[in-house]
Amino acid sequence: MTGFDAQSAIDSFWAARQHGEWFPAAWNDKLTNDQAYQVLFGIMERRLAQGERQIGWKVGLTSKAIQAQFQVHEPVFGCILESRASGHVFAPSDLISPGFENELCLVLGRDLSGPIDQAQARAAVASVHPSLEIIETRGDFTKQLALALADNAQQKTVILGQAVPLPANLEAIQATVTIDGQTAATGTGDAVLGNPLNSLVWLSEKLAAFGRGLKAGDIVMSGSFTRQFPILPGNKIRCDFSGIGAVEASMTPA
Repeated sequence: MTGFDAQSAIDSFWAARQHGEWFPAAWNDKLTNDQAYQVLFGIMERRLAQGERQIGWKVGLTSKAIQAQFQVHEPVFGCILESRASGHVFAPSDLISPGFENELCLVLGRDLSGPIDQAQARAAVASVHPSLEIIETRGDFTKQLALALADNAQQKTVILGQAVPLPANLEAIQATVTIDGQTAATGTGDAVLGNPLNSLVWLSEKLAAFGRGLKAGDIVMSGSFTRQFPILPGNKIRCDFSGIGAVEASMTPA
């Protein structure tokens, strides 16, 4: 978009949010992804000013299965504002057209900023959680990716299993997704940019372009090992990560 005014865009998106328009139609096809991130940061500043707290970052669209599902070819990022413990039970009214992804959640023990390599990323990780990202489909992610990024890349919350020390070979970890006790998908860590640590490498450099960095204590969701799945009333969802542990959540019947 030529003549982009970030503050005006932030004001417009914020006003739309107040009446539940998450993907403002007036902005269809009018933002680049980097402009959308500027809007996201502005919206986040206002949400934090109202009492919310950013606890970390998500990296999304990292596996070929997810990229094929949403017809994109590079990762994206968003902000994490809350987490919930494994076993959390949602009511159908809690979420907007929800879904989930199976991910590792990396806990940073030191700051990271700018270009880094995989060894530096590994050295910065204090522990890792098995996790589920709970997403909301608040608009057409595929057709309006920039609006989705401005709306925090579908992020709703993160379900965290128990933290464990970082294993040696993240790329070899197998994730098994079950829905209502039936296996829905399997995937391995190398589906996430070759190694989930590469999500940290990508994110550290990407955030630096916006004058931002990763801080000790941040949690970072690496990206899904498999495609995204919907959550329906009555579903019980679980993911077992070999060598790390399991995480689960459910939704009450309608």
